[in-house]
Amino acid sequence: MLQRFNPLNRDILVNINGKLIHRDQAGISPFDSVVQGGDAVWEGLRLYSGRIFRLTDHLDRLRSSALALAFRQIPSHEEITEQIRRTLVANNMFDNVHIRLTLTRGVKITSGMDPRLNQSGPTLIVLAEHKPPVYNRDGIRLITSSIRRFPPDCLDPKIHHNNLIQSILAKIEANHAGVDDALMLDTRGFVAETNATHVFIVSRGVVATSRTVACPEGITRGVVLELCRENRIPCEERDISLTEVYRADEMFCTGTMGELVPVIEVDGRPIGHQKCGPVTERLCALFHEKTRTEGTELVEPPDLGE
Repeated sequence: MLQRFNPLNRDILVNINGKLIHRDQAGISPFDSVVQGGDAVWEGLRLYSGRIFRLTDHLDRLRSSALALAFRQIPSHEEITEQIRRTLVANNMFDNVHIRLTLTRGVKITSGMDPRLNQSGPTLIVLAEHKPPVYNRDGIRLITSSIRRFPPDCLDPKIHHNNLIQSILAKIEANHAGVDDALMLDTRGFVAETNATHVFIVSRGVVATSRTVACPEGITRGVVLELCRENRIPCEERDISLTEVYRADEMFCTGTMGELVPVIEVDGRPIGHQKCGPVTERLCALFHEKTRTEGTELVEPPDLGE
C-alpha cells in the first residue's frame, strides 16, 4: 500500500497558528518541540459532505494527550474547530478530505529536551488534504513485525504522541516483505495493532479486538464496538494470540485514514476465504451509514458556479 501524490493537493494552504500558507512555503521553526524531539500530539480527522466525523472525540483525545505531556497551554475545542473550518474553507474542501491535526509544545529558546525551554507555544498545525480512504477495499496483506508495542509501564499508548519510530520501523519490515502493513504484538506476544490501524478478528460470529494495553484508544475502533452493541453483533475486548489470528474466519483493520478494510493474509497464511467476510461487510455498511448521517458540520458545498 503506497499512497500517491494527488494533484488536487498541489496548491493547498496549510494552517500554522492561524496563518494560511502555501504548502511549498509552510515551515516550522527548527526550535519547535516537534522538530527537537517529536514533542507533540496529533489526530487524524475525516470530512464527509461538510461534516467531520466524531470531532469532539478526537479533540478530547488530543487534549487528554496534551495534558499527559504537561503542556502549559492547550487551545480550546472551539479555537481548534475554528482553525479547522478556516482551513477547509480556504482550500474549498467539502468531501473525501483527511485532516492531520498537530499540536506541539511550541518553540524553544535554545535546543534541548527540557520543557522549561519552551517559552512560546503551543504550535497548532492543520493540514487538510484531498484523500479518500487509502487501503485497497479488496483486502490487505500483513506480516508480523519484530518490533513490539510498548506497555503502559514503558510508554502509555493512551498518549497519542508524534514519536512514531516504532510504527516506521514496523512499516519498513512490511515494505521489505512486499505486503501492505505490519501486525505488531505487545511485549507478552499478544496482538496490539498494526503500524497504522487497530485490528479485529471474527471467529464463529464473535468480533474481537485487543484491549488498549499496548494500543491507543482508537476512535474508529470505538465506533465499531458501538455498532456491534447497537446491532446485537457479539463482540469482546481481550488478549488475542497469533494462532487465533491465523485461524480466524475474518479479520479487518480500522482507522480514520482507511476506515474499515478486510485483511486477507497474515504471514503468508490465508485468512478465511481471502475476501471481505459477511460480518466485516455488514460492519462496513453500518459504518458508512453512520458517517453519512452523523458529524459536526463545518463547511457548506463549494460554489461550482453556473
